[in-house]
Amino acid sequence: MDKLRTILIDDELNSLQNLQQKLTEFCPDVFIVAATQNPAEAINLIRELHPNIIFLDIEMPRMSGFRLLEELGETDSEIIFTTAYSHYAIDAIRISAFDYLTKPISISDLQNTIERLTKRRQGHIKERIDILRQAMGDTKSQEDKIVIATAEGLEFIAVKNIIHIESSSNYCNIIMVDGKTMLVTKLLKDLEDILHPYRFYRIHHSHLINLNYIKKYIREDGGQVMMINDEKIDISRRKKDEFLKMIAQ
Repeated sequence: MDKLRTILIDDELNSLQNLQQKLTEFCPDVFIVAATQNPAEAINLIRELHPNIIFLDIEMPRMSGFRLLEELGETDSEIIFTTAYSHYAIDAIRISAFDYLTKPISISDLQNTIERLTKRRQGHIKERIDILRQAMGDTKSQEDKIVIATAEGLEFIAVKNIIHIESSSNYCNIIMVDGKTMLVTKLLKDLEDILHPYRFYRIHHSHLINLNYIKKYIREDGGQVMMINDEKIDISRRKKDEFLKMIAQ
């Protein structure tokens, strides 16, 4: 297999050198074609060298990683964001299905990320960047889309099309308004983190629901909700008071 041609972009020299060293020593599938602290230079390098992977720092003073992508325009390169904090940015990255690494970057996290990219190239970069830009906005809407990885590839799902999600071990079933069910290899907690800003609520350890699609609240049997597809879902006893306060708002 050909090595993954890689460009590193980070305004901090120590971080750049540290990442370069770890990739060189511990990631044999990677070949570093360029490393730079200058975002403007990085744009030219990407256009010239067409890397398979870009490691891109988010917090750069002259040009943030997100601004760099806007300036770059279309690219076929996979992007791995690196960040020291910026939790709001991590939420947006999750929604758009990009990989990210938090600093200081551990060798195991770095190797796992490279292994994921080696096994499955995500593709659809332009659409995912559009969703990332949308997710970075201040307002969240059910009109927004999220990106979900499935066995077949990537699915771009409008939030408004999801009624609820049910966990099944290390998998989840996403139940849609058109009656279809999508099986995805994600933990419910991961989907909860992604969808929480869109009025989704985890009413049970195995159920995450779209609050906009509750048809009825049923008091009997400890409490249930009926969704718009007439499916009844139990409410966890420890979640009941919080849930009632939320729907009363």
